[in-house]
Amino acid sequence: MKFGLFYELSTPRPFTTENQRAVIENAIEQTVLADELGFSSVWCVEHHFLEEYSHSSCPDMFLTAVARETKNLRLGFGIGTCVPAMHSPIRWAEKAAFLDLLSNGRVEFGTGRSSTWNELGGFNANVDDTKRSWDEYCRVIPKMWTEERFSHQGTYFSMPERCILPKPMQEPHPPLWVAVTAPGTEFDAADRGMGALILSIADVERNIPRIQEYRARIRRCEPVGSFVNDQVAIANWMYCHPDDAFAVQRGDELVSTFGYMAGQTVEVSEAYPANNYSALGLLGSLRPDPNSPDAKKPVASGLCFGDPEHISDTVARWEAAGADHLIFMIQAREHLPQQDVLDSLRLFASEVMPRFSGASRKAAVSA
Repeated sequence: MKFGLFYELSTPRPFTTENQRAVIENAIEQTVLADELGFSSVWCVEHHFLEEYSHSSCPDMFLTAVARETKNLRLGFGIGTCVPAMHSPIRWAEKAAFLDLLSNGRVEFGTGRSSTWNELGGFNANVDDTKRSWDEYCRVIPKMWTEERFSHQGTYFSMPERCILPKPMQEPHPPLWVAVTAPGTEFDAADRGMGALILSIADVERNIPRIQEYRARIRRCEPVGSFVNDQVAIANWMYCHPDDAFAVQRGDELVSTFGYMAGQTVEVSEAYPANNYSALGLLGSLRPDPNSPDAKKPVASGLCFGDPEHISDTVARWEAAGADHLIFMIQAREHLPQQDVLDSLRLFASEVMPRFSGASRKAAVSA
């Protein structure tokens, strides 16, 4: 089991220079500590127009900053949006390859097609074409990395023969992933030989069938890249504290704050123009203000809130379910003081991570 961090860069109002900059600087400080503590990866989303919920419009810029401050963390695009109105696949190939060179070969390239009309509509994107354009991008980007000269005549992207530069450091290319939010997207990932970046947070048991089907299907896949990336990463929440009840309470506050932002930003303003768009209906019901008496809800059993013993039990359940990575959200709208977040990372690294290292697992089996 490997552990990483996952960033939306949610930002509290008012959107002053100080507030916006603090979110970015705090996140970078967290990644530097995570690198020192032995976490394996950091992932950053791409979102647009989602006030408070996510101000991460340039994941490549954030990951570049992290790359210059860290030595070992894998750098995950979580995701690069594969929609023609938003990006050319040439630019994704160039940016990921450049970062791969800059970071000494640490890029993980996650793909996706956005999940809100707020974003797609803002770019005047054709919602019904997003899955097909994503599929075409996933097939051409690896070739841009591996072929000396590349040309393509397709439905959503065409270009004459050119040498796309630079080429990535990793050979043959960075691992490929797809964001899994809509039911069935894990099948799309498996069929194409891509890692499944499961972003729909739920209890462990609800994800077991998805992971099992992913494993079964990827064994007979036709990979879009040069190799099969048979990995499952689960986006999760984490807050670790010596006092279990206190940690669960703080975790509930984080989830409520994030859920409230999602509701206000995404659900209230959404008006999906196409009923067949697969994200329709995925989002939960609107949560009340986290400060209201009705906001208290039980924390889902698959979330990593608690003392080290409690969290270790939860991680073990995810490991038994077949997950390879847990990537944690650790902040929401700067709700927690920065020192609390750093202390949580330290406690998790010292008390939980050693139980899931290769050496610890071998010793446990031998005993």
